[in-house]
Amino acid sequence: MARLTARFWIDAYLARLRTQDIPAFIVTHGDDTAGSVLVKVNQLDGQATVYQRSYNLLDDKQSWAILEQGDEVQVDASIARQRGFDPDIWVVEVEDRQGRHLLDQPGMA
Repeated sequence: MARLTARFWIDAYLARLRTQDIPAFIVTHGDDTAGSVLVKVNQLDGQATVYQRSYNLLDDKQSWAILEQGDEVQVDASIARQRGFDPDIWVVEVEDRQGRHLLDQPGMA
């Protein structure tokens, strides 16, 4: 199965968010081809959640899993640790008081 490049996926994701009037921006530009992606959802109340792609080897499917959730300072520290492990990682921040991120929509895994 062919995989999309990280840059292509992020561009499509940002476009999909715009269709729902959900503000989002790139915080960290990773490797265009194979960089991993973290999506931080900032609820603008001091709380945030960061999602990372996870793979289920049993059924060979991808999904989004919560890496960290809670106080935004803690979430940002978790993202900083991940960036320390992987300098090619992308970080996209979504700002939505309702916590919408669209990662649970078809085609987003």
